[in-house]
Amino acid sequence: MKKAGFLATMKPSLLTLTLGGFSIGMTEFMMMGVLPDVATSLKVSIPEAGHLITAYAIGVIIGAPLMVGLAGNFPPKKVLITLMLLFGTFNALFSIAPNYELLLVARLFSGLPHGAFFGMGAVVASRLAQPGREARAVSVMFAGLTIANIAGVPIGTFIGHNLSWRISFGIIAIVAWLAALSIKKWMPALKPGSHTRFIDSLKVFGKSELWLIIGISSIGTGGLFAWISYIAPLMTEIAGFSPNAMTIIMIIAGLGMAVGNFMGGRLADKYSPLKTTSLLLLSMIASLLIITVVNYYKAPAIVMTFITGAVAFAVIAPMQMLMINAAKGSEMLASAALQASANTGNALGAYLGGLPIAAGFGYMSPQYVGVGLAFTGFIFCIILGLQSRKKKQAAQPATTVAEGTATIVHQIDTKKVNT
Repeated sequence: MKKAGFLATMKPSLLTLTLGGFSIGMTEFMMMGVLPDVATSLKVSIPEAGHLITAYAIGVIIGAPLMVGLAGNFPPKKVLITLMLLFGTFNALFSIAPNYELLLVARLFSGLPHGAFFGMGAVVASRLAQPGREARAVSVMFAGLTIANIAGVPIGTFIGHNLSWRISFGIIAIVAWLAALSIKKWMPALKPGSHTRFIDSLKVFGKSELWLIIGISSIGTGGLFAWISYIAPLMTEIAGFSPNAMTIIMIIAGLGMAVGNFMGGRLADKYSPLKTTSLLLLSMIASLLIITVVNYYKAPAIVMTFITGAVAFAVIAPMQMLMINAAKGSEMLASAALQASANTGNALGAYLGGLPIAAGFGYMSPQYVGVGLAFTGFIFCIILGLQSRKKKQAAQPATTVAEGTATIVHQIDTKKVNT
């Protein structure tokens, strides 16, 4: 029965979202691997080439709410196809842009569909899932990111080093267009989730719980990026691996992410998204603290790379379900906003994690920054849980009075009948 349930989760309609996530994952993470090649070919410094990473993140933050707001009332299938076609086109333009300025523009525009695709895709995946398996269905879509880290990014980086980084981004464009074709063929024609106007759907952000969830995403998950942004010097300078070993190490981290992604979906379905998110943030704190103790030795450093990658990606599906459940009527907009906040966490973790290194505290210091960020996210989880409990308690007396009144009326009616 368990096997049948797992196979039911891996249906073609969900796998089309996985393919789209794969192309997005390659675009987001491969730039870090080919950055020196891009800088050399454009004759700019590595920090200047790094602005291409920032441009993409800005595109995600802008595009997530904007594109969902513009397309939220259209059929999801058509919107997802359009987003993948745009994503492929912008990456194709990036692969042929002749100068640095046009590359910046193309990179910014290629980030626009990212958050909208994952935001809308998460809601669609939960609607396609069997009852009680919504988080697992969402994790199937995000599996594209983990597969990209295991296979797509290393292959694309290899091509970028040995042939041309432009070929790598051309391949991403082809994958995105294939994803659009697969969505057209296998995705069922779902009706729009709601007919709420964009202006009206913005009212959902008046809820304090949504801002707490955004805080969990933008600050709590910064612990992941404080770790992984500086994993190369952590493993080469502290653990003593050669630079050539980093490809294998990143694949191990990607395998951990893949396992954690599905683990998080199963935990959120079995328990609750909030409990699962809280537990995983505590696990992230523990993982980062353990790294500060054992990462001086190669074997435990590899083990913790796998475990930390698993814990970091396990939190994605629970947080997505947390947001969807809290934003009834505006699920797609809120889900897309969560993607924008996750990219804020990316920038925040990398920036704050780099400050102690610049201050001379060494390559182990970002782990302590990550602990602080993850702990802040855990505090937000506690506040969110207390808010939910207060709301339930406030609703309880009204329910009790209503039930008591109904009982009295029933007793009076019964006496009348007996009389």
